[in-house]
Amino acid sequence: MTEVTLMTDASPAAAPVKPHLPDAAKVTSVTHWTDRLFSFRVERPRTLRFRSGEFVMIGLLGDTGKPLLRAYSIASPAWDEELEFYSIKVPDGPLTSRLQHIKVGDEIILRPKPVGTLVHDALLPGKRLWFLATGTGIAPFASLMREPDTYEKYDQIIMMHTCREVAELEYGRQLVDSLKDDPLIGEMVGDKLLYYPTTTREPFARMGRVTDNLSSGKVFADLGLPPMDRATDRAMVCGSLAFNVDVKAILESFGLREGANSDPQEYVVEKAFVGDGI
Repeated sequence: MTEVTLMTDASPAAAPVKPHLPDAAKVTSVTHWTDRLFSFRVERPRTLRFRSGEFVMIGLLGDTGKPLLRAYSIASPAWDEELEFYSIKVPDGPLTSRLQHIKVGDEIILRPKPVGTLVHDALLPGKRLWFLATGTGIAPFASLMREPDTYEKYDQIIMMHTCREVAELEYGRQLVDSLKDDPLIGEMVGDKLLYYPTTTREPFARMGRVTDNLSSGKVFADLGLPPMDRATDRAMVCGSLAFNVDVKAILESFGLREGANSDPQEYVVEKAFVGDGI
């Protein structure tokens, strides 16, 4: 049914009508971390249920009036009342060239059908859990680091995150710093979470790619941990296609096998973001 408003001579001019967004979610906050990275939060649909680590399709209307959608990991945990997303900015990107300009009160399209492999159900039980990410690949782990189940299932969690410059690590650094004071999971986190950020271009306390620090054994020496072992170690991987391929080879050299929701093993890789996800 279409609502019709009668205009009189005294009526104010009608405001331009915005196109209706299907599966609309209202933006509640936006944070610009660098000129290339930003995060934002939206209202969570009441019916949306997901497992920490999963992703959904979000987007905006394109010039043709059709939805322009991309896969984005939900960076907030399953218990959060809002949904958080962490994104790169690409000046000529089909979606992020528009998405980076959203403001509080704007709406985005959010398809409420979460899926993904970076979930606890896709891994066999273990003692140590490795989160391996580059850039915005930290997003699903931002969800899992705030998930109580993570600390109930594992004795240690290691977050390895590599970016080009120090400023690009700030989103992850602030998140990790906040966890020990979190009223819900602070006591559970304790000293279980080990954070290992590195850069590849700008000088930093720790440098080097995730792949190099794993294959050389540097990360094990720095953190006082034994090399990965199939009996105890589990891993989740999120990055570019090249990163995923290289890390898979390293993990398999330690004896770990790739798993899935239908076949839990020792490590899993998120493949949804290896194409044009921007």
